[in-house]
Amino acid sequence: MQEDKEIAELSSQLVDLLKSKKMHISSAESLTGGMVSESITAVPGASEVIECGVCSYSNRIKHELLGVSLETLEKYTEYSIQTACEMADGVRRLSGADIGVSTTGIAGPSGALPGKPVGFTCIGISTAENTYAKEFIFGSGSGCERELIRKLAVINALKNAVEELGE
Repeated sequence: MQEDKEIAELSSQLVDLLKSKKMHISSAESLTGGMVSESITAVPGASEVIECGVCSYSNRIKHELLGVSLETLEKYTEYSIQTACEMADGVRRLSGADIGVSTTGIAGPSGALPGKPVGFTCIGISTAENTYAKEFIFGSGSGCERELIRKLAVINALKNAVEELGE
């Protein structure tokens, strides 16, 4: 699949970039369930740059382990830019990594909320200087397959991390 090739290329690029900058990364994943960490660790030499990956599918783990506030979860839901920011910042702080990346969203086929269709995804990035998240809708909520939504989230998480690191 084209997505698998793109994931492998971006992962390799990210690992090389982190090595050259002597930096470390960690991930907090809900929607992708560990796929970001898996893609990074598939690259030989990734042990030099990855600190940890947290599969934070439940809101309890988002709150208790990553420090996502209950107010954020209640006001904005777990599928929000605010939650993605707090997840990325939380995993970066937890691990001591230079950059934290997070994924959260609705992979479907059910779970859509008003204004948040299946395919709605938020990807967070956190460094010591900057924390932000971006919103995406993969498949426009129109029957895009769950696995494809998850792979597109991984691709965009890796792209955002590469962009943040300056390449």
